[in-house]
Amino acid sequence: MAMEHKLYYRDAYLKTFAAELIEQKEDEAGRKYVTLSQTAFYPTGGGQPFDTGYLNGIEVVDVEEVDEEIRHYIKEALPTTNRIEGEIDWERRFDHMQQHAGQHILSAAFEELYGYKTVSFHLGKDTLTIDLETDMLVAEEAAKVEELANQVILENRPIITKWVDEEELKQYKLRKELSVSSNIRLVIIPDFDYNGCGGTHPKSSAEVGSLKILGWERQKKIMRIEFVCGQRVLKQLGQKHEVIKELTVLLNAPEQEMGAAVNRLLGQKKELEKTIEEMKEQLLKFEADEILGSGNNDVISSVFKNRSIQELQKLARLLVANAEEKIFLLVSENQDKLQFVLAKGKNADGNLKEWSKQALSLIDGKGGGNETLVQGGGKLISGEEFIREVTGFIQ
Repeated sequence: MAMEHKLYYRDAYLKTFAAELIEQKEDEAGRKYVTLSQTAFYPTGGGQPFDTGYLNGIEVVDVEEVDEEIRHYIKEALPTTNRIEGEIDWERRFDHMQQHAGQHILSAAFEELYGYKTVSFHLGKDTLTIDLETDMLVAEEAAKVEELANQVILENRPIITKWVDEEELKQYKLRKELSVSSNIRLVIIPDFDYNGCGGTHPKSSAEVGSLKILGWERQKKIMRIEFVCGQRVLKQLGQKHEVIKELTVLLNAPEQEMGAAVNRLLGQKKELEKTIEEMKEQLLKFEADEILGSGNNDVISSVFKNRSIQELQKLARLLVANAEEKIFLLVSENQDKLQFVLAKGKNADGNLKEWSKQALSLIDGKGGGNETLVQGGGKLISGEEFIREVTGFIQ
């Protein structure tokens, strides 16, 4: 499609337009799309997502430029007609304009203050990211860059778009090399940023509203910066304020004292976990004593409900430490499977690994272990039935 038919380049503020239907087709995946004589719908490109909206009341769900034609993917087929009335989702478009211009400003600020070049850009649904050509960023640098970016926004500087040829291009000091040699479109913030870009932008920096860096992380040899602009700043503030209000009630502490309140809770949690572990150890000792007193046979067994294999192992070690001549079979019926631990004292006879193989065959299970303790699990059967079968070939 010729540049003059891409109405979003003529006027980024155009919300409605009329066009002639060129054709209605389906792509290789069976998705319906139409092409038009001209359009205000921006297709995905340059890090900026596509516009959505309506064509003759039919929802446009995606817009792509394929083989120099702009395809408007529609939710359902358009009724046969030549004249098309288009309407873009202005809230989505203006959000993209704010975010994209904010990205230009932030990238230029990073480069002006510290020489950190932007190597990629992503405009997401909730936040944006840029990747900087550096493997280090400190909080002081981020704060100064954010301050400069917001200063440029407040100064209401013009944002100018201009088509140039290769000769005219020599007049400008571009922030990065161009990927095209024809149809060159510059986005200019005078005395601050000169950049080749095919996206949509507002007329002035003030329309970006504000910019907030949310955080950053190292990705191999680059730093990924997450940020928001315009209405997204207010949205983020609103969401975080609601969370803080909820936390002030739950923690029974004002916002300024939340850190101390959370640290107290974490300390209490750590102490409680320590106490619980100590109590579990005591309970296991009581259980071990009870099991040891339950019978005088060489093989002692017990059935449990919903006990972890780790608990069974701890219990088994306690048992063999106090009855070195005995063998213990501990079984737990756990929801959809049976688990067991088989252990023997150092003075007891028998081949645990061989017994384990036979035990596992009863439940189509898997397991492992050593000469003194083995464990395994498989399909759920009655724990009592399992013990009868296993003790039958142990004794």
